Amino acid sequence: MINLRTPDEIDRIGQGGAIIAALLDELHTRVVPGVTTHDLDQFCDEFIVSHDGAVPAFKGLYGFPGSVCASVNDEVVHGIPSTERLLKEGDIVSIDVGVRLDGWCSDSAWTFGVGEVATPTQDLLDVTEGSLWAAVEAAVVGNHVGDIGAAVMRRVEGTGYGIIRDLVGHGIGRDVHEEPQVPNVGRPGHGPLLREGMVIAIEPMLAESSASIRTLDDGWTVVTADRKLSAHFEHTVGVTAEGPKVLTAVGSPIYAGSPAPNGA
Repeated sequence: MINLRTPDEIDRIGQGGAIIAALLDELHTRVVPGVTTHDLDQFCDEFIVSHDGAVPAFKGLYGFPGSVCASVNDEVVHGIPSTERLLKEGDIVSIDVGVRLDGWCSDSAWTFGVGEVATPTQDLLDVTEGSLWAAVEAAVVGNHVGDIGAAVMRRVEGTGYGIIRDLVGHGIGRDVHEEPQVPNVGRPGHGPLLREGMVIAIEPMLAESSASIRTLDDGWTVVTADRKLSAHFEHTVGVTAEGPKVLTAVGSPIYAGSPAPNGA
């Protein structure tokens, strides 16, 4: 069942989203060579719980051991934070974070460069982020879920990057994962109709080359099959009469048509 939220409920989801937005903004100065993914997880946990009533939505979710997912280089999603995973110059790391506040969930992810990254690596990050903003602009009343995936495909076309097809975005609200699924590929006019009050997490994931993936023996960490780089960007978005309302961005609400970061 697809849930429709009132404007007040969307704003309440956005209150948790604002915590995530501030956290990701703070992480830009903390993702540096020499830190471990455990260090980042600990900081994120402390940052979230410092806000009255907020808790990390991922901690213990389906048995996940961390407060955030920290996925490095070829790790697509669900990387387990570790004291042994030391970030070094030129790495990239995706921090996927959820917040539960007053019974409402929000979810976002950002892939950070560690120090100076190679030009091709930065291009992967830029295209992936750009595909997120293209997808957000498609999240309007009267479109379909397929229009979101189609927007990702148009942005990625010609780059040579692979779109991860086996992992999808999702509805979000009382639970982290709700209906509908939101694939990163699609056909315009296909899939569930986007209606006012829907809240969805849009999260394109791109691979440097092949989009094939596999899960490591830890049962969580998903990596590219060829062990080449992957990037992941995500926002929680409310579908409103005024346009897409990004609930997990600094300065939100942000509506379609507003300038996206980095000109994406």
